Amino acid sequence: MKNKLTKANAAFISVTTLFFGWGFISSNNDPLLTALKGIFELNWTQALFTQIVSFLANGIVSLPAAALLNRIGTVNAILLALATMALSCFMMQSIGQYQSYSGILAALFVMAAGITALQVAANPLIATLGPAKTSHFRLTFAQTFNSLGVVIGVHFGSKIMLSKEITSIEKNPLTGVVEHITDPTQKLDALSAVSHSFALIGILILGLLLLVFLTRSTIAASIAPNNTHGRIRVLDALKSKWAVFGAIAIGLYVGAEVSIGSIMIKFLNQSSILNLPLEKSGEYLGNLYWGGALLGRFIGSFLLTKVRATNLLAFAATCAAILCLIVAFSQGPLAGFSALAVGVFNSIMFPTIFTITLEKSRVAQSSTSGLLCLAISGGAILPYLVGTIADKADLNLAFLVPLVAYLIIAFFAVQARTPYNYAHSTEHTNSASVSQILQNPRR
Repeated sequence: MKNKLTKANAAFISVTTLFFGWGFISSNNDPLLTALKGIFELNWTQALFTQIVSFLANGIVSLPAAALLNRIGTVNAILLALATMALSCFMMQSIGQYQSYSGILAALFVMAAGITALQVAANPLIATLGPAKTSHFRLTFAQTFNSLGVVIGVHFGSKIMLSKEITSIEKNPLTGVVEHITDPTQKLDALSAVSHSFALIGILILGLLLLVFLTRSTIAASIAPNNTHGRIRVLDALKSKWAVFGAIAIGLYVGAEVSIGSIMIKFLNQSSILNLPLEKSGEYLGNLYWGGALLGRFIGSFLLTKVRATNLLAFAATCAAILCLIVAFSQGPLAGFSALAVGVFNSIMFPTIFTITLEKSRVAQSSTSGLLCLAISGGAILPYLVGTIADKADLNLAFLVPLVAYLIIAFFAVQARTPYNYAHSTEHTNSASVSQILQNPRR
């Protein structure tokens, strides 16, 4: 018994490392976007496709990845996902030499596909690696490491990709924003920095792959015998208005959170906001925006034991909307720190929207869960709208897009305050999709 528990703990450590890894890797999209915007002379709409391809990959790959998981098993699915991510890093090395933005987007799609497949396999796995009574602790612990990986990853990417070649470019005298690289030598140096960062990320991925390969027997032996994934009928969830409403809310939340994080570095860099160097802006993004989300996760976990989930969600979404309104129509530190503070209120939205929807929906929980996970890809419309407004107006007014998203989420929470539908028992709600409730494509 003791030997079995030791093996389960070893497997848990290995899988938790994966959570940290994909948080670290995915968060590099924020500094990468800033770097590519300067290198390829992109407008905001074009630059934000670095995030949009990740949403598309989530929508395209999620269900096939679940089917593949049933066919080849959890450990093999994880190894395949990591190999796919490593392939993306190799693509970044070769594509960077040809200075092809579309090629880089293709590589990012491959990376996002691998991360999606990894999430599909690892999220349900972590719950089974130990006693059932401590499954909630394991999930929360792993997600905490995932959020920590995001914070550290933003620092890593900002330090390497926002190099001197980019940060030394003259600012636009009208906007105060660092613009494009025009010198061919500087452009090559900046691309080299991007390639170098993905080479290091590739080494990290290969390390994770080796770790899982060496512990594959331990992980496989620790998986519960009934840890299988039945067929999910996502379309059945469309029969429930609450499943559809929840899907809209969760797509809006993820889209808003990612959009704000994507433009934050350039936003703080503006002379009219905080006038920070790009690398320093990246540090603020990691420490205060994503770090705030990490802190909010701890605070929110405590508050959810005291406050009704619908009330806390309504409060958080309303506060986030107010902060976006302040950002849209103010300047200086008030606008800068208001934007950064949104991260704290984002922290509890995903799990509360997910659980509220599961409790209110009148269709099978597996169908509702499947629709909610698939709906994340719909959040791609928000980065596109943010980019369009940023191009036609400015970054401040672009915050009106997440503002509307948060208002809709607040409306969802208020409408959900009516008594829950207990046709699906609380026991089923808590046990069937805990891993999906805590899943976030960004973290």
